[in-house]
Amino acid sequence: MEQPMKHLLALSAATVLSFSAVAQNKAILLKEQGALDKAKAEIDNNVTEAKLSTKAKTWQARAQIYEAIAVSNDPKVVALDSNAAMTAYESYKKALEVEPNSKITKEINDALSGQMMYSAMMNQGVRRYQAKNYDAAISALGMASQINPKDTAAPLYAGISAQQAISQKGEGADKPKYTALTKEQFEKYTSNGGKDATIWAMLASMYSTDKETDKALATLDRALKVFPGNRDLSTTRVSIMQQNGRLDDAIASMKEVYDKNPNDAQTAVNLGIMYDNKANTLETDAKKATDEAKRGGQLTKKLADEKAVLETFNSEVVRLAAAIKKQPKNADLKRQLADVQGKIAEQKTKIAELDQQVKAEAGKGVDGAALASKAAKLNAETDEAKKMARQYYEKALAADPNNYEGNFNMGVAYFNEAVVMKREVDNMSMSDYSKNGKEVEGRVCGKFKQALPYFTKAKSIKADDPQLLSTLEQLETILKQFEGKNIACVEPTK
Repeated sequence: MEQPMKHLLALSAATVLSFSAVAQNKAILLKEQGALDKAKAEIDNNVTEAKLSTKAKTWQARAQIYEAIAVSNDPKVVALDSNAAMTAYESYKKALEVEPNSKITKEINDALSGQMMYSAMMNQGVRRYQAKNYDAAISALGMASQINPKDTAAPLYAGISAQQAISQKGEGADKPKYTALTKEQFEKYTSNGGKDATIWAMLASMYSTDKETDKALATLDRALKVFPGNRDLSTTRVSIMQQNGRLDDAIASMKEVYDKNPNDAQTAVNLGIMYDNKANTLETDAKKATDEAKRGGQLTKKLADEKAVLETFNSEVVRLAAAIKKQPKNADLKRQLADVQGKIAEQKTKIAELDQQVKAEAGKGVDGAALASKAAKLNAETDEAKKMARQYYEKALAADPNNYEGNFNMGVAYFNEAVVMKREVDNMSMSDYSKNGKEVEGRVCGKFKQALPYFTKAKSIKADDPQLLSTLEQLETILKQFEGKNIACVEPTK
């Protein structure tokens, strides 16, 4: 009886194996025949069977069928499961889980990092993106990037999806989360040698916005090795330096760009603008130093003046006391004394407050003479920066006479110089004006006149700029006023 029993057991095992193989083969055969809807139904049923669900082959077959659905270009097939790529991935993982050390373990691991799985995830991610389901797109594209770590397409589109999610959700977006995702994916893109310079610049700008200046500049330094001579990247680098208070570094960097191509009018204009910005900063600092120096001197003078007033009150007390001694019953004298004594108390309070302010200024290390010297130095540096700005605008116009910004900014430079000169006339006393006012006004008129051809040229290039039109109208009005006063314009040398 034993022998037949053994044969029976062997037959049962073979039957199970045969049943498993047949079930898997049927699903795969349907897939190969292009009947993915039937293949899906068959394999979905198989994984619910107790015996079949414990076999790695079953889950592998399911993964392969769902991969085929995910990579299909047939809308009807794709509609079978819009999450087919993820289902395929999870099925491969399940195959490893149910039989960790099966004969097909290596085959499954290869599939998890293979081209088919990558394509399935990419297709699903792109479809999610097209449907504006950006979170699902990020998930699928992120998986594609993990499957193929050296890829550039998946991280590129994952990063763009994260950006789109911010725009789509508006105020309700978790901006820090999506920004971090964008940076992470763009970092993968650039590290893998992505060739879109715009993405490199975008990544650097994001770092700059998040106050990660060193990362921003390092990204652009790497980018310029990939795209040597790219002016947009160089300009972005300079802009980030400017935004983070590193104007001198920015100017030095832009000069390097200009020196490589001195006929680049736009780079020359950019340098002129940067020197103008430097001049504005220096001018502000110079005014602050001048005001602080004046404030310290004004407080000291005011304290001395208030002390002199106190001495006057004290003298008045002495006088009234003497008068009361001679007229002890004089009520008016006593009232006057009480009034002066009240003023003395108020004056002492005022002096004490001023004294504290003077000491506070001294505690800050305020040195009037040093501040005046600092202001003079800053004013000299301001003049030098303005001079450099004008030189670069001239270089820009030498390279391209029709450069709008070069013409406009050159006109602004002369116009602003004239405004400063005009203040000298406005602050003259009548006697000073009678001596040399007309002469100074002639130079002021000449300086304003120097701006005219540049604004006129700028208008011929771009006639619809409101700022230009307003400035030109103002300039023409000023010149007519000088003409009405019979002021002869004396144009100074450039």
